[in-house]
Amino acid sequence: MKSATKQCFDRQNLLFPFLLYLSIILEYLTLTFAGDSPPPYIPVENITIDCGSPHDNTALDGRFWTRDNTQKFPLIESQHNKSVSSEAPIDQVPFISARVSKSEFTYIIPLTSGRKFIRLYFYPTSYPSFDPLKAFFSVKTGEFTLLSNFNATLHAQGEETLIKEFCVNVDEGQGLNLTFTPSPDISDSYAFINGIEIVSMPTNLYYRPADDEGVKFVGQGSLYTMGNDTGLELMYRINVGGKQISPAEDTGMYRSWSQDDEYLTEAAPSVLPVNLSINLNFSNKPSYSAPDVVYTTARTMGTDWTINEHYNLTWEFPVDSGFNYFVRLHFCEFQIEITKQYDRVFEIFIANLTAETKMDVILWSGGRGIPTYNDYVVGMGRIGNEKKQNLSIALHPAPRWMTLYSDAILNGVEIFKLSNNGNLAGLNPDPKPTSPSITVPQSSQPGMHKNNKTTIIGAVVGVSGIVLLSLLCFFIIKRRMRVEDPASSDRDSWWGGQFSHTNKSNSSSYLPSDICRHFSLAEIKVATNNFDTVFIIGVGGFGNVYKGFINGGATPVAIKRLNPESQQGALEFRTEIEMLSQLRYLHLVSLIGYCNDDNEMILVYDFMAHGTLRDHLYNTENPPLPWKQRLEICIGAARGLQYLHSGAKHIIIHRDVKTTNILLDEKWVAKVSDFGLSKVGPTNMSKGYVSTLVKGSFGYLDPEYYRRQQLTEKSDVYSFGVVLCEVLCARPPIHRIAEKSQVNLAMWAQKCYRIGTLYQIIDPFLKGKIAPECLKKYAEVALSCLHDEGIQRPSMSDVVWGLEFALQLQESAEEEIKLGGTGNEIDAEDDTPLFEDYELADKIGGGFSSFGITPSNEYSSATKDSEVIISGEVFSELKNPQGR
Repeated sequence: MKSATKQCFDRQNLLFPFLLYLSIILEYLTLTFAGDSPPPYIPVENITIDCGSPHDNTALDGRFWTRDNTQKFPLIESQHNKSVSSEAPIDQVPFISARVSKSEFTYIIPLTSGRKFIRLYFYPTSYPSFDPLKAFFSVKTGEFTLLSNFNATLHAQGEETLIKEFCVNVDEGQGLNLTFTPSPDISDSYAFINGIEIVSMPTNLYYRPADDEGVKFVGQGSLYTMGNDTGLELMYRINVGGKQISPAEDTGMYRSWSQDDEYLTEAAPSVLPVNLSINLNFSNKPSYSAPDVVYTTARTMGTDWTINEHYNLTWEFPVDSGFNYFVRLHFCEFQIEITKQYDRVFEIFIANLTAETKMDVILWSGGRGIPTYNDYVVGMGRIGNEKKQNLSIALHPAPRWMTLYSDAILNGVEIFKLSNNGNLAGLNPDPKPTSPSITVPQSSQPGMHKNNKTTIIGAVVGVSGIVLLSLLCFFIIKRRMRVEDPASSDRDSWWGGQFSHTNKSNSSSYLPSDICRHFSLAEIKVATNNFDTVFIIGVGGFGNVYKGFINGGATPVAIKRLNPESQQGALEFRTEIEMLSQLRYLHLVSLIGYCNDDNEMILVYDFMAHGTLRDHLYNTENPPLPWKQRLEICIGAARGLQYLHSGAKHIIIHRDVKTTNILLDEKWVAKVSDFGLSKVGPTNMSKGYVSTLVKGSFGYLDPEYYRRQQLTEKSDVYSFGVVLCEVLCARPPIHRIAEKSQVNLAMWAQKCYRIGTLYQIIDPFLKGKIAPECLKKYAEVALSCLHDEGIQRPSMSDVVWGLEFALQLQESAEEEIKLGGTGNEIDAEDDTPLFEDYELADKIGGGFSSFGITPSNEYSSATKDSEVIISGEVFSELKNPQGR
């Protein structure tokens, strides 16, 4: 028996090399014959232009490239500032030469009518007499803007070359004009192009016939029409589970297909089956749709159904925010186990939205070995200041009773950006971080603190004496004059004294270096690419805010740089550092450091991925926030203010609470920011306010503070009440073009509350989605903050309790609906109102009292007497655990 086994094993060993050799021969013959056979599609036009080249060239793949600026492809440009031909340090057509110009130039390319691929080839490098940092330009053709303020270096993301592919329709007799225009906002900017490729495509490859109903718009419950007025930009073309496919191996349209490994984010485990037995049958889709190899390789979830049912096979593709995307998924069943309908049924999710719940490839295609594809459109709205978002594609098995195998399969993916009113241009991406060698100032190096100990002590003593003397002078002057704004004095003396940077080694001695870091100007310039305008993510009263990268590019940060013409200045800069360097709390934005080299005033903060709260309420393309998420954000911001008022060593009054000063991190955690106007509150019990000139933002300003010029923490409470109204109504605090009674949001909300119509002014998106008891409590908290007299307003601790209680009421109501308490179900994607309409009324009382929710023909139980005790008894249930 052992001998027989050994003989069999020896024969297998001898047979293996022969089979391996045979498979190599067969593969070679297959490739040879395939290469000799004509492609499935032969384009009408196949134009390749080698820009800037003095002669025609042949590329490595055998394609012929024609020189530009000929009679066949004329070039129109300014006679005063002509473009130049320039050679590039690379030996690869068409990147070996370039057309470069500081003025506008246009290629005129005669074409037949129909849909065309446009491919633009870029090799971002240093061209003679041109500054590589100035290569910003736009590209337009007809009604489409393909690129705007485009920088090839940023888009290449570290790659040596870059190809941008677009699809447009050319009308009869129109031809194609490609216009390159240097960005007018950047001095000495220039445009360049290395190669242009135009290839005709089949009529209905991606576009739809005129009588077609449209493409499924995921998450919208509607169809998206893709007519001739739609432009496309290729974002990704993926051969899932297979090899990279070169343009020469495509179906005649010279498309390039990438591998999927780079984009695969969840595959535990996945399997890569290969079709070695079934001949493809293109009876469902044209054979030019994708190369055969796309349909003979795939990625599946694996054979273990217990694992498959607990994960999604997921890919993520970064795309530009603010556009719709056309997504094509290629499928072909070829595994021997899958033979009939319902053998493998799965779900498809695109951008976390359900695209299909019962995807059965055999049912859709008509059988095994029959390639097919599904098309979808999905919207990727803006989220804060994020330039990019991940468009995810996830597959999950259908419920076990619906499918024989708990598995899913995908063969290929194509993702295109769709034009928005003719625009396809996205923002330049953030550059990949680099870490050039920089000499770090001695003050920021470890080990220097011991040497500076004596200096620090001396500085502290000196500063203490100056502070005492200044206080004495202040009180003397105050007796003789009216209250003056401290911001109007000593701005420059402090800047030239305490923070002067004549000695860089001592520049950080003012602040504890373990909490607040001093950055050199060189470090800041590296972090922002020398304050490149493409990094600007916001503009405020202080100046520009840049997104930067520190710690060798590992840490994204927000960098606020003072504009010399700003009304804010050194005092606000110092105040912000003084406040934030001593405060560390989850709901306060963290100050990482500062820079005051060369008279600069720069602050460095944690980067907040989702921008400001206002970015998600109104005048925005961002999707509206769900009610519970708004509540959680309000609670977070309230906790931040609560900490300032009662959690720090001294009371800190923010003085500029508004929705643009409430920032949201990547997890949507709210953080209070911008402490430039903050003041330390009263330090003795005999005086409950700080006398100061009025500062703040119009629409949020406490009327009592404005009248008396006496600042208390209740001024922040009033401003936060306005914020709560903004969150509920999704409109600005001052709306100048509205009717006179509606200009001021706080006053309008109070009026509507008094007459019982508050429900009518809330955000239409929220109507029917707020539980009545939750809205009652929320409105109670918001309107109590708006009392004209500060003493009647609640503390921020009371506000936190009230909002937390409102959130509990919302969650309880939704849980009751889930459990069938009202016979309804909650669906996060369903716009059907969950709760009946109702009104908030206080028809008897004239103030902001505790009130009930009543039908319009009933009266509230509130009375005028109740308004006197609002700051006490309204919140008693919150302080008493039994009340919650």
